[in-house]
Amino acid sequence: MASLAVGAALALGTTGCNMVAPQATTIPYSPADGVNIPESGPLEIRNALIVADDDGVNGNLLAAVINDTDEPQTLTIGVDGTAHTVRVPADGVVSFGFDGVEPLLLEGIDTPPGANLDVSFQSGTGTGVEFAVPVLDGSLDYLAEFVPAA
Repeated sequence: MASLAVGAALALGTTGCNMVAPQATTIPYSPADGVNIPESGPLEIRNALIVADDDGVNGNLLAAVINDTDEPQTLTIGVDGTAHTVRVPADGVVSFGFDGVEPLLLEGIDTPPGANLDVSFQSGTGTGVEFAVPVLDGSLDYLAEFVPAA
């Protein structure tokens, strides 16, 4: 009986931490190079990233903007006081840099690859959010074509 009690105490002692520790698989994250933007209004922004030139002076924003509503929506993207607006059709998707849509050129960002750039996103009547978007370079083959031309 004593050996059973010692075995149970040992098992509980060595695995007890897992009973209260958060499981990594339950923590939301963006499994890609870019980031998913939290609630910014009715539009959803997925895998947002910026591909910059070597000096980080200019960058191309790549992202998918999803409109699940029955009405067209406008997304306002703000960077360093400059606003860009994009119209997204009802039940539609606009993918910057893909499907015949040009990436959104952000001039004068002065953010080197490897850093993050604070970008604001607002759509519909939402209050919008400011989010740190990763700035990458063209060293990865699939991003090389998105480096802004000099």
